[in-house]
Amino acid sequence: MTSPSTIGGINKLPENEKRKIYARYIPPELIKRYNLPDIVHNSDLMKFRYAEGSSDVEMMLYHKADFPDPILYGHLADTLNGQIHILLYILNDPDSPRFDVDKMPDGSPTRFGIRKRNLEAEQAAMQAGLAPGQVRRGLHLLRNAISSFEEFIASLGHNMYFAEPLYYHNAVIFERHGFSYQMGRRRMESIHLGFQEGGELRQKLDGSTPFRSPNAANSIRLRSWAIHDGIMGEPFTNVTMYKHIGKLAGLNSTPGCDW
Repeated sequence: MTSPSTIGGINKLPENEKRKIYARYIPPELIKRYNLPDIVHNSDLMKFRYAEGSSDVEMMLYHKADFPDPILYGHLADTLNGQIHILLYILNDPDSPRFDVDKMPDGSPTRFGIRKRNLEAEQAAMQAGLAPGQVRRGLHLLRNAISSFEEFIASLGHNMYFAEPLYYHNAVIFERHGFSYQMGRRRMESIHLGFQEGGELRQKLDGSTPFRSPNAANSIRLRSWAIHDGIMGEPFTNVTMYKHIGKLAGLNSTPGCDW
């Protein structure tokens, strides 16, 4: 029997085999840092959501049972031609403060501020140095995570994979880790141009909301907050990226702009 090469194929396997395969993309540094031996068999710490017969999977890895947020969350799906697509990938530092940008005061979900926004939590997160969508500080393990993910992708027989940046800053981070654009490169370059002296977006950094500070012009993180705040007049969408395993594309749509 040949090994599956798609999420849909893996999802058809017996539970234990599924868990073994999906555990491959957990960075070993994460397992070591939080002392998580035998994670494959620990269903309290490594949890999954996959519907019967589905071609997508959500994995949540916790550093301890009953903690509210996973240290690693990944949502993967198959593309129409059987490639692997990262829909969402999050690394959370569980020892850092939590900001409820993902839920309203009444507990209803915001879908990370896409559907609705908890403005008070967002402002506090921004002031604490977080980017849009972050409920906690990151773990600064993305390079290790990409390396492990590429080993996982290669083990499925692929030489490339796709990613969907949910926010502007995600796209820039992916660029800096060697990704290319399937769609949206001109959009990214146009955004950068808009924040230059005399640019349309720069002129809208008028302090009319806490997220539209003039300081955002030269900060990727603060630009992302301004874009999340609607400064473009439309949401940040229609950007899809891809990466060839072991190769760096060397793109930079934000020359001269700091984090």
